[in-house]
Amino acid sequence: MSQSAVADGVDESKRRFLTIATAVVGGGATVAVAIPFLGSMMPSQRALSAGAPVEVDISKIEPGMMTTFEWRGKPVWVVNRTKEMLDSLAGDSALLADPNSDSSAQPAYAKNPVRSLQEHANYLVVVGVCTHLGCSPTYRREVGAADLGADWPGGFFCPCHGSKFDMAARVFKGVPAPANLEIPPYKYLSDTRLLIGDDSKGS
Repeated sequence: MSQSAVADGVDESKRRFLTIATAVVGGGATVAVAIPFLGSMMPSQRALSAGAPVEVDISKIEPGMMTTFEWRGKPVWVVNRTKEMLDSLAGDSALLADPNSDSSAQPAYAKNPVRSLQEHANYLVVVGVCTHLGCSPTYRREVGAADLGADWPGGFFCPCHGSKFDMAARVFKGVPAPANLEIPPYKYLSDTRLLIGDDSKGS
């Protein structure tokens, strides 16, 4: 075999090797790029559950206390109201902009003075987002708080612009918030478990 043929054979072998190596590396790179790309097209578990109902345990919420849960990316408060808190609601009407919740968002079963299911009236389930500009109010249960006025019956105060809501999440007169806090759909699965975001009766 001539020196020229040997040289050609060596060149051809190198060419085949380089072609195969390039294909393998390129294929690997394509797969490496495709996996995160395809993964980004699939919704995350958080996104999948963002609009889904949320089951929560309320058994550890002591009377007078509040616990926060998340539903649709928003805080949902569950307050275990005491008898004194419930009794105070009747005297709030003169202070409120929408005492009967006529212009506020809630399911039909929560359009009442306590804004909850009557058989579980002590529990307030409410979206913790101010109806003014979307800030999150704070829970201020103390009556007659010095910074909120002697007529403060306890409830929720939005520090962003001063909106106030009573223990049924009803808005006070003369504040920026135009409506009561929203009551989400919900139902009881048992005395200690709530399903927030679904109030269907089932089949």
